[in-house]
Amino acid sequence: MSGIDDIEVIAPHFKQRLSGVTSTIIQLIPRQIEAGVKIAALGPGLPHDLPRMQYRQLAGLWKLLANGRPRIWHARRNVEMLAGIALRDVLGMKLKLIFTSASQRHHTRYTKWLISRMDHVIATSARGGSYLDVPHTVVMHGIDTERFHPAPEGQADAGLVIGCAGRVRHQKGTDLFIDALIALLPKYPEWRGVSVGRVTPEHQGFADDLKERIEAAGLSNRLVLADENHDMPAWYQQLALYVAPSRTEGFGLTPLEAMASGVPAIAGDVGAYPELIVNGVTGAVVPTGDLDAYKAAIEPYLADPSLARAHGANALAHVHEKFAIANEVQALSNVYETVWSNGR
Repeated sequence: MSGIDDIEVIAPHFKQRLSGVTSTIIQLIPRQIEAGVKIAALGPGLPHDLPRMQYRQLAGLWKLLANGRPRIWHARRNVEMLAGIALRDVLGMKLKLIFTSASQRHHTRYTKWLISRMDHVIATSARGGSYLDVPHTVVMHGIDTERFHPAPEGQADAGLVIGCAGRVRHQKGTDLFIDALIALLPKYPEWRGVSVGRVTPEHQGFADDLKERIEAAGLSNRLVLADENHDMPAWYQQLALYVAPSRTEGFGLTPLEAMASGVPAIAGDVGAYPELIVNGVTGAVVPTGDLDAYKAAIEPYLADPSLARAHGANALAHVHEKFAIANEVQALSNVYETVWSNGR
């Protein structure tokens, strides 16, 4: 726990379950601290070793920092924006409010009102920014290339594996991944597929149906739905190809995680995916929800594994050049300085 006098930026996290926001905070905060940002998280569902403040320390927010600046409350969800507004506008605490929007849809009137109360707004992609009605800065997510990287030289080869990660549900397109491989794997017996992700009770029937399809196709030994994996860097290293078949997405970090691991990525035209993947160079972007398009994009890699290796090498170089997490850290620091300099 950090002393409140040593905290300049607060990253609230008001959700217990793992999400893309959780992954972002876990990756960013240690790197921001290394870069000199005095930041701490607030809330549940985060690793115990991540620097954080306690709720009782909120009382310290009535005071300015020693340098006369207000602290920054950097929200990423509606509930976190609302909390910041209450602390600043109702309780009179000395805060500047920033919101990072990953959404790619028209906001509700309520969300628009919350956003209108922010001192600065960040969009995680140019497409996402097009849905905002306020001035904003585009800061795309970066990836921790020390955490996500190709398998070390000489590590045991897992063979030709196609992977998909994410909660098992229609929104995440798990069925598109499964149905594409049910159609393709019989033609390419050296390949196998695995989808990892949590199945929540309300989506158990969806998952059971997918397992029945796999069994009916006689592919139970080559295509599996596995539980959530807690060592994702090592999991990506076992893949030859990654597929992100989401039907809707905010930003979507998994293609970056795969590409940072030297694995080409195929994804739908949602979220920031078209801004992450270089079509035909580091993978492919296909029309959202189009099963035939997924099959057509996947099959060339199955037919020619050397193509997967070549595009994986391209993907690795692309991530290091364009999406290193240091770029995101610097861009966020620039936003913080702008907020402190300009006021509301």
